[in-house]
Amino acid sequence: MTRRIVRTAIQVTAAAIFTFIVVFFLDRNFRVLPNALHEYLPSHHAGSVITDITITKCSTLNLFSSCKLDPDLWHRIEKDLYLGKGIVSSAYIHVRRKKEEELTSEDKVVVDVTVGRLNPNTNEKAKDSTEERWESRPAGLWIKRSSKKSASDSKNAVTAIDVLFGEDAVEARDNWAITGTSLLLDSGSKIPAAHVTVRRGIPPAPVRPTPRINENGRFKIVQLADLHLSTGVGHCRDSLPADWNGGKCEADIRTLDFVHKILEEEKPDLVVLSGDQVNGETAPDTQTAIFKYAHLLIEHKIPYVSIFGNHDDEGSLTRAAQMDLIETLPYSLSRAGPEDIDGVGNYYIEVLGRGSSGHSALTIYLLDTHAYSPNERKFKGYDWLKRNQIEWFRNTAQSLKKNHKEYTHIHLDVAFIHIPLPEYRNPNLTYVGDWKEPPTAPVYNSGFRDALVEEGISMVSCGHDHVNEYCGLSRTEDHKPALWMCYAGGAGFGGYAGYGGFHRKIRVFDFDMNEGRVTTWKRVEYGENVNKKLDLLMLVDAGRPVAPPEE
Repeated sequence: MTRRIVRTAIQVTAAAIFTFIVVFFLDRNFRVLPNALHEYLPSHHAGSVITDITITKCSTLNLFSSCKLDPDLWHRIEKDLYLGKGIVSSAYIHVRRKKEEELTSEDKVVVDVTVGRLNPNTNEKAKDSTEERWESRPAGLWIKRSSKKSASDSKNAVTAIDVLFGEDAVEARDNWAITGTSLLLDSGSKIPAAHVTVRRGIPPAPVRPTPRINENGRFKIVQLADLHLSTGVGHCRDSLPADWNGGKCEADIRTLDFVHKILEEEKPDLVVLSGDQVNGETAPDTQTAIFKYAHLLIEHKIPYVSIFGNHDDEGSLTRAAQMDLIETLPYSLSRAGPEDIDGVGNYYIEVLGRGSSGHSALTIYLLDTHAYSPNERKFKGYDWLKRNQIEWFRNTAQSLKKNHKEYTHIHLDVAFIHIPLPEYRNPNLTYVGDWKEPPTAPVYNSGFRDALVEEGISMVSCGHDHVNEYCGLSRTEDHKPALWMCYAGGAGFGGYAGYGGFHRKIRVFDFDMNEGRVTTWKRVEYGENVNKKLDLLMLVDAGRPVAPPEE
């Protein structure tokens, strides 16, 4: 009797599995299941599907032209394909979307997109008339649509469209790819070419590595300051040598080549982007500029954090919009921070101890130093950290102290900002490295330096003043080391670098958690010192700031 029951159970189970496989196969190809059930299938693309794509072009000289379509049927991607630089012309991509449950037998789903002058159908083998064919749209855009019921669930289904600009444009998002050539527009050589980028299916959750001290007790940070990336290749400023590459210097390409070299050689565990990643006035599409550095870091599988400078939001996206985007990218640990305090990008990350430790070994604070003074009459120049930011920092640091004491070695705390503190311009600092330009710190002192010292922060590093590349030691009233304040030195060729000649720099921090020690050095882009560690300096030992050995 028992054997018969077991045998029956096995047969029922086998039949159920077989039935499931048959139904799943039929549904994948013929959509035999109700639409409501599709929400629970892992291959399903929840929400709307794209049923058509087109491009409209309008001109101020033609009153009958329009770049608007029926908003009840079409969604316009709000990026002028001429980047607002067309003398009389504008153009936009429009996408038609529909909820899957509303699809009819007459609807088709977009399954492929390309751009080019030639008809793609001529490059493909002859097809049956019932199969998908490429359909022509304006500006060399071609789309392929399918009326198969399974098309919207296919991994080939196009689920989103976007536009990036410039021949050096790259895609940084999972499941996205630039397709075909640039759009065929009469935009001229001075306007960066527009590229269609396509997402297929639903992207996986972005990779979010947990920073952790290596098994040898070390952790390395590379600080990238003032990249000043553009939409398009950009134009070099104050580049040395003047005859480099035959006098042809494309700013973004040279900047990213420099960053690539340092990433390859230093192999950091984390990258800190300390502001002015984007050169706002030359980046009418901020997203394109952001993707350049993100793509490079993602390619190297290096986690990164970012804050903003005074130029990042001078392009097409606000700080909040940029952070919304950056937070979704692979390997990004960046966060907007609390909404109830000033600025965007006030947050911290914890670097855990080695092995499987759940305790923090290193805390990295990042704060938004804003841009320009809100009271130019009284305090000319740049903005300052606000009182509620400093209170947030103090409260956060104090709330973490109890957990930090559970770490079995010396816990370290450091901070990164963009605009330097007023104390950076103290001529009595003990400094190592070059002080080439007057520090453009805010005139108003809101007291953040004192808060850093009181909460046990051993080092803060900034950017902003491109050709300053020193670390200055701030002391207590009784002349004891209190806080190291470093500059990274500008890395980007899209920003200024005058003041007597300056070769772009990148700063490196090496954390030896075995000794509670922080050491820093710089790497240079050009010259006889390209393979050297410049101004090698111990900042912290046994968890406390230390003076240079020559004293």
